[in-house]
Amino acid sequence: MKKIFILLASLLSVQAIAQDLHIQAPNGQISLNVHVKNGSATYDLSYKNKSVLEPSQLGFQLQEQGLLQNNWSLVKVDSAEVNDSWAPVWGEQKTIKNHYKELAVLLKQNSANPISLRIVFRVFNDGIGFRYEFPEQEFLQHFVVSDELTSFNFTNNHKVWWIPGDFDTNEYAYYTSNITDVATLGKKKDGKIFTATPIQGAFVQTPLMMKTADGIYINVHEAALVNYPAMDLKFDTQTFEAVATIAPDAVGNKAYMHAPCHTPWRTVVISDDARDVLASKLILNLNEPSKIANPSFIKPMKYVGIWLEMHLGISTWDYAGKQVASDAESDGKTRAKTKHGATTENMVKYIDFAAKNGFGGVLAEGWNTGWEDWFGKWKEDVFDFVTPYPDFDLPYLSQYAKNKGVGIITHHETSGSVTNYERWMDTAYRQMVKYGSPALKSGYVGRIIPRGEYHDGQWMINHYLRAIKKAADYNIMLVAHEPVRPTGLHRTYPNFMAAEAARGQEFNFWSEGNMPEHETILPFTRLMGGPMDYTPGIFKIKKSYYIPGAKEQVHTTLTKQLALYITLYSPIQMATDLPENYEARPDAFQFIKDVAVDWDDTKILHAEPGDYITIARKAKGTNNWFVGSITDENARELVMDCSFLDAGKKYAATIYKDAENASWDNNPEAYKIEKITLTNKSKVKLKLARGGGTAISIFEIK
Repeated sequence: MKKIFILLASLLSVQAIAQDLHIQAPNGQISLNVHVKNGSATYDLSYKNKSVLEPSQLGFQLQEQGLLQNNWSLVKVDSAEVNDSWAPVWGEQKTIKNHYKELAVLLKQNSANPISLRIVFRVFNDGIGFRYEFPEQEFLQHFVVSDELTSFNFTNNHKVWWIPGDFDTNEYAYYTSNITDVATLGKKKDGKIFTATPIQGAFVQTPLMMKTADGIYINVHEAALVNYPAMDLKFDTQTFEAVATIAPDAVGNKAYMHAPCHTPWRTVVISDDARDVLASKLILNLNEPSKIANPSFIKPMKYVGIWLEMHLGISTWDYAGKQVASDAESDGKTRAKTKHGATTENMVKYIDFAAKNGFGGVLAEGWNTGWEDWFGKWKEDVFDFVTPYPDFDLPYLSQYAKNKGVGIITHHETSGSVTNYERWMDTAYRQMVKYGSPALKSGYVGRIIPRGEYHDGQWMINHYLRAIKKAADYNIMLVAHEPVRPTGLHRTYPNFMAAEAARGQEFNFWSEGNMPEHETILPFTRLMGGPMDYTPGIFKIKKSYYIPGAKEQVHTTLTKQLALYITLYSPIQMATDLPENYEARPDAFQFIKDVAVDWDDTKILHAEPGDYITIARKAKGTNNWFVGSITDENARELVMDCSFLDAGKKYAATIYKDAENASWDNNPEAYKIEKITLTNKSKVKLKLARGGGTAISIFEIK
């Protein structure tokens, strides 16, 4: 790959450096200014000559060294331009372009024991990233961060898509409001989220999506979160300024650092076209290249598993089962026992189904001892991660799956007792290798042990990375549930396939669920940092199919569930519904069997946060495309321009679409399948029902 690195300026003397520094994106549309005046360092940002961020503060509060904010002198400036590309192990594109201009300012305190701080800014065509670097120096070695003082000084009362600030969960439903409404709306505690502790006040989590009155889209997040707490934002609802708020530890400190060191990148993606936000690879480009020397064990896949039936109440995670009131008897006098789900017999059924339909893996939750009495308890030693229940024959099943060409995806629920999990990780991973398990789904349900730590604190950030690295040592792919939201680390550790880290599909089965707009917001928020294990593919939309009178349901149509395989990207996708529901609708199931999980190209065709998204993706190593188009609670028509197809070629398209009378609430399972021929000059009308979607498979005609 060609790489161009141009050194523009470096090692300038203090006297030669202007106090106002300026740098533009390679295409000139984004302008960044850095000011060092009166001892203070600030930055501001504009897009196409429109202000995006007014002068915004930079700095820290350290525990012993005090305020690092208003006593700076500018020592030197470095600037550079990088223009290259790189190939991910897996992803949405075959190659990713990395083109930015860099400005690095070295600051030094005016004091008897001065501290030096380097701030590096990178300006891309679609946004900026900046981070703090503490060089090796005489008067700063080990230090404690009490607060980070980074601010984002927005220009007005923008529209925002957000979830409440909370260092222990990111599973909230999204709000859409103006900045001024954040403090009022964010106080509600979601009782269905076990660890929910929203920070009272105008706090929001990142990634934060915004839109200005004049149509500029702004996305704020972070990249390469390593050895540092995750960042929330606190709004001043009068001035519209947001200040970084990072998770504390058990004694109230934010981060323990040792120079030389650096923070994660703070990122701002900007465009007047929402499609550019979804197409941005800025966060990935700010992460380091892959550190896995031989990634041949990393294989994107689709999988099925023993999972949904527990959320539906058909079976249980624990071996003993549980006594539940009969649905026919509201007084609870008639009771029935719900059976254990992860049995040898049930697993064989799923393995056979996976092998028959070309899926690479089978997940079994509740296979191991310990599920009986931990939920809701702050309990230390719950699981050992290696001992199966008596009715789960692990040696037999591993050999049976191997003979069928299927891998068993192991499940490790930590129950939040992370100290216990760390003691068991090597033993558990060795067992996975012994039985040929290629992938791991981990879970962090519950409050963290060591007690007082948060899911988003520095201690846990370091744990998540330890787990990723250790999994790589054992040639294991990892999918994490209930972790911190991703920040692009799957570039550096591509065995980190996906994470939940948001409100997933499961909430539809035992809560008010995810409203129809939810999936049109997630790509602009949670998925900005990395793939999501959302568990799409539900065909039986209403829970009353299983439990008469149940009100819960999935808030989509069936064909929107198909479209989610494209719009909610993951290299490891679950076919979530029960095998019998797929077997009852083989024509619709065909799309799930056909759809790829690894891609050579991606085109964002339509996008508006909270409203609609259409994405086309080209399957890895082929000339076949798959399209997903989804809407919110409103029906709408969109036109798909097929110019992304190769000129001079014909394609056979199968369109899975909502029936004329379909809607997410009244007739969600009604669909039609149409077959047509396409060329790159074709235009296809996509008619989406309320809460609906369209999925299209497009195969080149040889």
